[in-house]
This record gives sequence, C-alpha cells and structure tokens, in this order.
Amino acid sequence: MTDLPKTYRRFQATYTDVWETYDRFGTAVHNAGPLDDKTRAFIKLALSIGAQKEGAVHSHTRKLREQGVTPEEIRHVALLAAPTLGFPTMMAALTWIEDVLTPDSPSDD
Repeated sequence: MTDLPKTYRRFQATYTDVWETYDRFGTAVHNAGPLDDKTRAFIKLALSIGAQKEGAVHSHTRKLREQGVTPEEIRHVALLAAPTLGFPTMMAALTWIEDVLTPDSPSDD
C-alpha cells in the first residue's frame, strides 16, 4: 500500500487501541459477505463520492489503482454519480480522483 497520510499515521500512533479496534471492525465487515475485493473497492469509492468525503475518495482511488483498476474505470464511477447526485458532486469527485491519478498536474481551479 502507498504511504498513508501523515494525519492518519499520527492517529494510528496516538490512538493505537482505537485504530486497532476500527481496523478489526473494517476487516469483519469486509469478510461478512460474498463481494470480492474489487467490487467492494468500487462500492466504497461510490459511497465516498455520495458522502462527499474528499479524503475517502483519495484513499479509495489509491486502493483501486493498487488493485490494477484503470484510471478510466475509476473515472467512470464518478461519472455514474451525475444522474443521482448531480453534476457539481460529480465534478468535485472527478477533481478528487484526479488529485490521485495525476498529482503533478496543475489545478485549473
């Protein structure tokens, strides 16, 4: 896995018991059903987009890339948000996804 954000690593180090409990909870949820890793990762990206959680979109985009998912597949998840969540939400999600996919590109904001 890629380097975790500093804030996340600091949380792990400062609140070890809380982080370990949260991590075990996440593992239990992942193992509770029949969905494969890739499907779960796509769903988690979609949920993060729907909740408008920038950090989570970054995280799940990184995880999908680590699983070999193409940038086009990841962008498609954001596009699928437009009819349900609206164009502005979709555009925000694309911006967050591009933060990970093309980190050296200048922002057009």
